Amino acid sequence: MAGVAVILSGCGVYDGAEINEAVLTLLAIEEAGASYQCFAPDIEQHHVINHLTGEEMGPARNVLVEAARIARGNIKPVDQLFASDFDAVIVPGGFGAAKNLSDFAFKGADCRLEAHTEKALRAFADAGKPMGFVCIAPAMIPRLFSQPVSLTIGTDAETAGAINAMGGEHVNCPVESFVVDEKHKVVSTPAYMLAGSVLEAATGIRAAVKAVLGLC
Repeated sequence: MAGVAVILSGCGVYDGAEINEAVLTLLAIEEAGASYQCFAPDIEQHHVINHLTGEEMGPARNVLVEAARIARGNIKPVDQLFASDFDAVIVPGGFGAAKNLSDFAFKGADCRLEAHTEKALRAFADAGKPMGFVCIAPAMIPRLFSQPVSLTIGTDAETAGAINAMGGEHVNCPVESFVVDEKHKVVSTPAYMLAGSVLEAATGIRAAVKAVLGLC
């Protein structure tokens, strides 16, 4: 049975992991006969958003503590994630991927990744192990490789432009599909960058997870 590490970025689309994407990813992994372990950085999230009004609120929250809500408490700090223990890694989207796991939401092509998250993901990249990225999370990919990697966030031209400026090779992709860079073993899918429903997001995520496991 393949083992997959899943890196979460909090809990909630506007300031953490997109909950539907995270749950659909975990479901797809188990449906494919694999197992998973969730991880998240033990850091303060960039800010807290009231998901009812869209307004910023307080007090501050911890990414690991919030992500534990999705993982039902079965989660570990990302600095305890070692590529040697898993066959693949997948990162669901949500603004947390661009605010907590990286600062792409604020700096675009000049972004950096959260240190422990970057170390964990680079270990998978260096080991040539399959990696999956969902929604906005693929914006992190160019920071993990010295060579261009084919990837998708869907069809948003501005985001694609920033990814290309970072050295990535963006490929437009419909919500139900995914893009695979065979050389680097990287899979990405748009999910809620394009999805208008849970069902649409599920179709692409399920296909992408299957592709990741197929590369193991």
